[in-house]
Amino acid sequence: MNTKRKLKIVYLAMSADIIHPGHLNIIERASKFGRIIVGVLSDKAIASYKRVPFMNLRDRKKIVLNFKNVSEVVTQNSLDYSKNLSKIKPDFVVHGDDWKKGVQKTTREKVVKLLNSWGGKLIEFPYFKGYSSTILNNKLKAQGITNDIRRSSLKRIISVKETAIFMEAHNGLSGAIVENIKYKNKQFDGIWLSSLTDSTAKAKPDIELVDLTSRLKTVNEILEVTTKPIIYDADTGGNIEHLKINLRTLERHGISAIIIEDKTGLKRNSLLGNDVEQTQDSVDKFCDKISQATSSKLTKEFMIIARIESLILDKGMEDAIFRAKRYLKAGADGIMIHIRKKDPSEIFNFCKKYQKIPYKKPLVVAPTSYNHVYEKELKSLGINIIIYANHMLRSAYPAMHNTAYSILKNSRSKEVDENLLSLKENYEIDSWNNIN
Repeated sequence: MNTKRKLKIVYLAMSADIIHPGHLNIIERASKFGRIIVGVLSDKAIASYKRVPFMNLRDRKKIVLNFKNVSEVVTQNSLDYSKNLSKIKPDFVVHGDDWKKGVQKTTREKVVKLLNSWGGKLIEFPYFKGYSSTILNNKLKAQGITNDIRRSSLKRIISVKETAIFMEAHNGLSGAIVENIKYKNKQFDGIWLSSLTDSTAKAKPDIELVDLTSRLKTVNEILEVTTKPIIYDADTGGNIEHLKINLRTLERHGISAIIIEDKTGLKRNSLLGNDVEQTQDSVDKFCDKISQATSSKLTKEFMIIARIESLILDKGMEDAIFRAKRYLKAGADGIMIHIRKKDPSEIFNFCKKYQKIPYKKPLVVAPTSYNHVYEKELKSLGINIIIYANHMLRSAYPAMHNTAYSILKNSRSKEVDENLLSLKENYEIDSWNNIN
């Protein structure tokens, strides 16, 4: 006689990304009520409320299935339990008591309502204090990250999140801010290493004057205090023979992607447009540069993204889309489209046309000029990466300038105190950056 069929069904959901005693404790306690089915949250479900999981869904399900007392594992594709509960109709749902307040309160209420509709019951255990994936994640971050893991993380983020948000950093301190800053459950997904801000931080013009050796000093400063993926602004890429060597150097350092723009000659900032002399490379020559650069890659995770300057230089939408198609066929791992106008209609139009390309790849924008557009509007256009390309440095310079001016004006520093980091906070930065 099969007694297993007589057992009641117990359902519990978990991310199971970083396994800790709290997971084992709740499974053991839940097993006393019946046969356990675990709903493992999908990568997208986890990324919707916190970081992208370290392990993919397949591996996490495999691990959970091998837990003692777990008889079945299913995928839970969202934070909402409704679809799985309606299908399984468990006798019990087990959860910690940490979801009675905050953003999970509504989810809990829906679970209770569904269970009541067939006579099920919610069982809540006291939260297992002392352990959480967040605490363990912070400990892992404190130990650092390997170049291989960092390099591959961008493609993983793109595969899981609708849109990834990147912020510019130009030294170790600004990189640490991007790494650690949070608003509720939102945080930046990665770091943009801008040639403009790296040059400006060194008081140099943005004309590809700062060479790779000098820029690698900035790269290493940021690598030492961060774990997030990095996209490197490679300007025009320069001579193709040099580009092939330079991209391998960046690849070995753990950079996830480089972006090269389709201009030639003396590089000038794109937002200057036709106010200065700028020359767009021919389609064939730039495709050859993409093709040779792509064939020089050492790993499949490293991305070479082509930046199209057609709208910057008033070459028109037809030229921009034509180049996008050619660059993708030449092997580009993504496309960046840029404008200098405050009116975003050209970007919107390009995105709509781009989405119709059957072999399209990730699309990148930097909404510097059209900064009144919200991220949700850009997401709705199918944009995969949004880059805030120069804001950290642009905010730092006025603050430092005003401080220096005030001290000269007042012959003392008291007037600037309220705008300064306290000495105590300054001393705490090393621990804030997980450096012990």
